[in-house]
Amino acid sequence: MTQRTLRLPSLMQVIVSLGLFLTMAFSFTAKFNLPIQLALYIGWFIIIVLGLRLGHKYKELEQAALSGISNGLGAVLILLAVGALVGTWISGGIVPTIIYYGLKAIHPSIFLLATMVICSLTALATGTSWGAAGTAGIAMMGIGQGLGVPAPITAGAILSGCYFGDKMSPLSDSVILASSMSNVEVVEHIKGMLPIALISYIITGILFTLFGFHFAGNIDMSQVDGVIAAMDQQFYITPFSFVPVIIVLALLAMRMPSFPVISFGSLLGIIWAVMIQDVDFLTAFQTAWEPYSILSGVDFIDSILNRGGMSSMLGSVAVIVFGLGFGGLLDKVGVLETVAKMFERRVNSAGSLATSTIATAFMGNVFGSAMYVSLILTPKICAKNYDRLGYKRKNLSRNAEFGGTLTSGMVPWSDNGIYMASILGVATLSYAPFMWLSFVCIIVTIVTSYMGWFVDKCEPTAQASEEEARDLQQQNA
Repeated sequence: MTQRTLRLPSLMQVIVSLGLFLTMAFSFTAKFNLPIQLALYIGWFIIIVLGLRLGHKYKELEQAALSGISNGLGAVLILLAVGALVGTWISGGIVPTIIYYGLKAIHPSIFLLATMVICSLTALATGTSWGAAGTAGIAMMGIGQGLGVPAPITAGAILSGCYFGDKMSPLSDSVILASSMSNVEVVEHIKGMLPIALISYIITGILFTLFGFHFAGNIDMSQVDGVIAAMDQQFYITPFSFVPVIIVLALLAMRMPSFPVISFGSLLGIIWAVMIQDVDFLTAFQTAWEPYSILSGVDFIDSILNRGGMSSMLGSVAVIVFGLGFGGLLDKVGVLETVAKMFERRVNSAGSLATSTIATAFMGNVFGSAMYVSLILTPKICAKNYDRLGYKRKNLSRNAEFGGTLTSGMVPWSDNGIYMASILGVATLSYAPFMWLSFVCIIVTIVTSYMGWFVDKCEPTAQASEEEARDLQQQNA
């Protein structure tokens, strides 16, 4: 019986395969206006053909795709639950109430800064960027549109706050995952991120403040007053509508599972719709599946409130399924491992370590289509370099977190990119340039690493030194 020989793909095979996929994905979405789902679907077969050429059996490749999908089913459930939450909270007057009071309370000049801070605190308390975006984020989008602030910039401020709070919260699953995969205690991981994160947060806050002053002079407050009056006419506005928000955020902060908590929030939305907004039960219940519908005569109100429902998320669910399967195939055939080996030969300092780790984590989001894939694979791929060069693992966990978490919302077909675009109603590539915290944090990390600042060293491990010597012998053989 002949034994199969499985090979890693060559660098040229990786470049051709991924280059073909990226070209196809860009052409489908930007040139031909075709859905990204089709590009991901065809991308499966590109990687399957590569895997067959490398000696894998089709059944193994199919199982790898299914395994990748199964790892992200939790995200699919949360996405559907948030769709139901948005629809029922609009029907129940909860989102309109938040927008109403927000328009009355927040001055346009500090809106962007306030948005970032509010979303930061929400994510920090709940430990979830998704929960923060699905509650505070939706409300701030509505307030921003009412104030006349461009939606992509508002979305950028929301995501800057959500991802900062997420990665600084000990309750966050991304924090726990990045630290555990790097063999670092959660508290040490957060302490390692804190100096660079705070510097980046302050810089980003200044940028959003300056932009806020720019937009404040162009806002017609009479239009804002008109929106407030129309909102008051269409819904019964009462502070009591904040109760479901407080309950949901409190339950999330208590580390209860996101899916049942958000689903319970949808039930509260239905109750509020029936009891406070005088909506009949079947109509209120239907908004959990179908988008809420309103014809107020005010364009802003109609555009921000005609949304929600699980059915509006089905296209996003398809992207997540195809994207995670694509990531599972890439992992199986060894594409990311080949790229990591290319980086390994060029890593010789703290600066190059940080750069290569962040790049690897970003590629995990691009080709793995999920933040979890990035945070799992990056420490596995890069850990040996930190041990070999004598840098503490908390440098690894920090760089993996920055590269994996902060860029996850920038990829149109990743789970975070899909979720944020669906919830905020702004295309991923439209808001990505305004995710200023992500860009600032990554730049500060790379610069300070090359300068030798905020970098903790240790003695190189014996095992890493032996592995390096073996690799050199094999290369010279």
